[in-house]
Amino acid sequence: GKSHDTFGPTGPWLVTKDEVPDPQDLKMWLEVDGKRYQDGSTRTMVYKVPFLVHYLSQFMSLQPGDIISTGTPPGVGLGIKPNPVFLKAGQTMRLGIQGLGEQQQRTVQA
Repeated sequence: GKSHDTFGPTGPWLVTKDEVPDPQDLKMWLEVDGKRYQDGSTRTMVYKVPFLVHYLSQFMSLQPGDIISTGTPPGVGLGIKPNPVFLKAGQTMRLGIQGLGEQQQRTVQA
């Protein structure tokens, strides 16, 4: 469910640095049609937030409000064995990050 036009929704609100005491300790989750597939934490990220900001700022100008996409927690549908799970049109996805908020989207045919 990535990389098509209009993908990568954000908001409807953003939080500021002072509202997130520890960006390396936020719970993240994803449900499809009420079933939880992904349940993780920023604690398990391969690269820590300060490193990502430092590294990327060597190649591009980062401004307040910029979003750095970092990947996803364990539980990706393709990795489910023995039968991978793929999104289908009409499904409802809910996702959230502790302290940042929740989103809900309905899948459509690409």
